[in-house]
Amino acid sequence: MQLAENLTAIDAGVRVGHVHLKVSDLDRALSFYHGVLGFDLVQRMGSQAAFLSAGGYHHHLGLNTWESKGGRPPAYGTTGLYHVAFLYPTRAALADALRRVIAAGISLEGASDHGVSEALYLSDPDGNGVELSWDRPEAEWPRRGDGSIDMYTRSLDLRGLLAAGEISG
Repeated sequence: MQLAENLTAIDAGVRVGHVHLKVSDLDRALSFYHGVLGFDLVQRMGSQAAFLSAGGYHHHLGLNTWESKGGRPPAYGTTGLYHVAFLYPTRAALADALRRVIAAGISLEGASDHGVSEALYLSDPDGNGVELSWDRPEAEWPRRGDGSIDMYTRSLDLRGLLAAGEISG
């Protein structure tokens, strides 16, 4: 599907408002997103749904069991959400997130330096992919000769990230 010639590109001010995930066990999901990652619990609707945020927003994340209570993660090779990415404001804040994940005994599935950002990859208790990242200042993004962005994937130095968090924090 191509952009019709008479239509313009999406407004540059559009942003992702929230992500809503189907989970099999609300309390288990809240233990991860609220207990480990530290999102604020804004509202809970019994054992069926909860809404979480960072910084007082109405919700960045919705969790529900409406169609998924006791369910299994989607089988490998099926379509669906690859991951949800949570963007931290600073490298020190990402280091704090890494400390929380380590303290909770959660294994990372990856850790990458993409030039424009640094990212940690893991799964929530329902197998949903989660990316925790921070963006470098745009002036530091790697660029090609024509000025376009030149992202890459390199191994992230986790010790360096943790040390930077201790210095900044």
